[in-house]
Amino acid sequence: MKPQKIIGWFLLFAGLIIIFYSIFTSYNIFTGKALEPTVFKTPEKEVVLPQKGKVQTQEAQMQEMLGGQLKEMLPVDFIPKVLNLLAWSIMAGIMIFAGTQISSLGIKLIKR
Repeated sequence: MKPQKIIGWFLLFAGLIIIFYSIFTSYNIFTGKALEPTVFKTPEKEVVLPQKGKVQTQEAQMQEMLGGQLKEMLPVDFIPKVLNLLAWSIMAGIMIFAGTQISSLGIKLIKR
């Protein structure tokens, strides 16, 4: 067997391994069996309690009420989690594309 064919078979299997690994990892991430890679984080905020004796203005009360309603509708970590999943999807797409290119190079070497 020629060395080109051996390298071709190696590249074919390496590309397939990359493709199947990225699909398997994506499946585990999107089904909740594994955590997504953390690229985006929510900043930790300190909670400031109003001091006793100070009167809150109507504007401050409205902001406090609006903030409470928003927290009920949209969890704090929702946006970073969506961005992390989007970042992983892009990375998995790149890995699948790279695996495809490596496999096609291996196929070309096998056919020679």
